[in-house]
Amino acid sequence: MATTTVKAYGATASTEDLKPLDIERRAVGTDDIKIDITYSGVCHSDIHTARNEWNGSTYPVVPGHEIIGRVVEVGNGVTSHKVGDLVGVGCMVDSCQTCSSCKQDLEQFCENGATFTYNSPDKHLEGKQTYGGYSTSIVVDEKFVLRIPENLDEAATAPLLCAGVTTWSPLRHWNVKKGDKVGVVGLGGLGHMGVKFANALGAHVVMITTSPEKGKDAKRLGAHEVLISKDEDGMKKHLNSFDFILNTIPVGHEMDPYLGLLKIDATMVLVGAVEPLKPFHGGNIIMGRKRIAGSLIGGIKETQEMLDFCGEHNITSDIELINMQDINTAYDRVTSNDVKYRFVIDMKSLK
Repeated sequence: MATTTVKAYGATASTEDLKPLDIERRAVGTDDIKIDITYSGVCHSDIHTARNEWNGSTYPVVPGHEIIGRVVEVGNGVTSHKVGDLVGVGCMVDSCQTCSSCKQDLEQFCENGATFTYNSPDKHLEGKQTYGGYSTSIVVDEKFVLRIPENLDEAATAPLLCAGVTTWSPLRHWNVKKGDKVGVVGLGGLGHMGVKFANALGAHVVMITTSPEKGKDAKRLGAHEVLISKDEDGMKKHLNSFDFILNTIPVGHEMDPYLGLLKIDATMVLVGAVEPLKPFHGGNIIMGRKRIAGSLIGGIKETQEMLDFCGEHNITSDIELINMQDINTAYDRVTSNDVKYRFVIDMKSLK
């Protein structure tokens, strides 16, 4: 298959900084869309993969799965988008489309393995892997290209494609509705979106954090109350009162204090800790028929529904815009929790 060379930034080893690279993109096929990338969000998953912290990274790694751009070319069979459209690409660029998960619009759980936007085997270029949004352009099957509402700020929309749908999906799957008492644990890239979405869905939102300093910002984002998890008296007042808890903590942690906050039959969903969890007391879920669940991003249909909802309610992420050349400093700041609340790369800086 014919290819085109484009500029990118990536890591060539787990211990090296990201640096300029040239990568190959496939030619536009019948069902493909070529996108000129204007903004690319920085997700903690980018760092884990670039540094091989989850193992399995294949180098070079070109991260980026929060992609915003304009359509510059479409294949002959494309009907969903046209040249000039504002579009996005999230965490996936392909799936088998035939398994039961794909048929339920749950491509992230594809039983034959979804093709992720970076560090997945490339179905189109034999022996190659997928490269993400830290690049000037990308070619993607139209089924995995999303419509972006034109009224939203382009740069601040980028993180919706991962952080947004990661928090939206569990809120919708567990039917969070007006009047529900919803806790959001952790105020970071994921947590700040969870607060915004839960508020927009009409819930009574409680930000649960170890840091009193984050309380003021949580209320600005839409939290109605702030609960300091280290405050024993405060935690006791909220026992057995939450309809749903969205837990965004990215590392293993004690879960018993949060389980005590759930009502009978209520659920706490984990979206951040992709690593071993600390043991918890079985009695805390047996007594109250409580549930611990997990959730991974969202399917393409659900992601589009989230973007449309954001367009209707004018919801975007709180971001700090950076140049591509500042990515290594940004990575260090992310790992030090020094960003409110998501970095986004202005891809003009790479062109």
